[in-house]
Amino acid sequence: MAVHHQASIVPTKAELLAAWVPRQPWAAGADTSSLTKLGSYRFDDPDGEVGMETHVLATADGQVLQVPLTYRGAPRAGAEESLVTTMTHTTLGDRWIYDALHDPVYAAVLASTIATGGHEADLFLSTPDGLVLQPASARVRGSGTAPSAPAAGWSGPRVTVAGTTSRIECDGALLTVLHVLETTTASAAADELVLTGTWLGQDRPVLLAVLR
Repeated sequence: MAVHHQASIVPTKAELLAAWVPRQPWAAGADTSSLTKLGSYRFDDPDGEVGMETHVLATADGQVLQVPLTYRGAPRAGAEESLVTTMTHTTLGDRWIYDALHDPVYAAVLASTIATGGHEADLFLSTPDGLVLQPASARVRGSGTAPSAPAAGWSGPRVTVAGTTSRIECDGALLTVLHVLETTTASAAADELVLTGTWLGQDRPVLLAVLR
């Protein structure tokens, strides 16, 4: 599960996305002068150390973007180039925000979710009376039926951007993450394992990522 705290953060997520997304090559064909949140989904880190949240955003010209980020309580060694910003969180303290595509924890959990037919983490709000389950603003589902995660190690993922997608390669496995989403179809090859998602106003599943 993922836990959301009643806290102030500086910069806000909307502010950091508005500053960072327009500079990304996969967003070059979209009007990112304004970004509107459509939903988001989280994954669980098995070790409980890394927050993983993927934002689904509408652009000024009506395109839909998928933006995965990871949140860490300390800098990740050697990851300076994928650092988005640092954040001050009134409950959790200083946070380091990274482009999730370069984060091995995100790659491993995304691959596992797709391969095993997993889904987004339940989100709870931390209150003085305990944890309160929050409604999901986006839901995702992997298409695989494997009993466990693939054996590939993701400790040194190689990331390349190809148009509006990012490719994460490691140990012979390949993850393709779509950044500009096609909301009318969820097409993929019959032998591909995929992650699809829905959110408020988008009942038809949308293709989000592919595992080969």
